[in-house]
Amino acid sequence: QAQLTESGGGSVLAGGSLRLSCKVTGSLGSRRALGWFRQAPGQERQFVAGVNWSGGVTLYAESVRGRFTISRDDSKNTVDLQMDNLKPEDTAIYYCAGARDSYIVESWGANDFSGQGTQVTVFL
Repeated sequence: QAQLTESGGGSVLAGGSLRLSCKVTGSLGSRRALGWFRQAPGQERQFVAGVNWSGGVTLYAESVRGRFTISRDDSKNTVDLQMDNLKPEDTAIYYCAGARDSYIVESWGANDFSGQGTQVTVFL
C-alpha cells in the first residue's frame, strides 16, 4: 500500500514562491498519473495540476497556469509543485494524489491514493 507525504507548505507574502514536494513510499501498483489538489476553507477540493505516468504530459487549472509547475521524478518517487507569483487566493491545504489510471484526472474521486495535505498561506 502506497503512502504519500507532502512537505514544503508555509506562509509567504503575495508575489512570493513556495515549492511543495510529495514523497511516495511503497508501491502504487502500476504506472499512475500524479496530481496536486487544494481545498480552501468552505470550498470543495479542486484540481490544481497533474502529470501523466511518463511525465511527458502536464495539465493545470486555469487559475494557476503560468505560475505553477508540476514535475515528477520517478527515480526519487517524488512529485513537486513549484508555485511562483503566489496570490492570497492560493491559500489552501494542498494535497498530492495518485490517480487510478496513467492519465491525468481532474476529479478528486478518481484518485486511489492521497496524502494528508500541507497548508499554504499567502498574505497581502
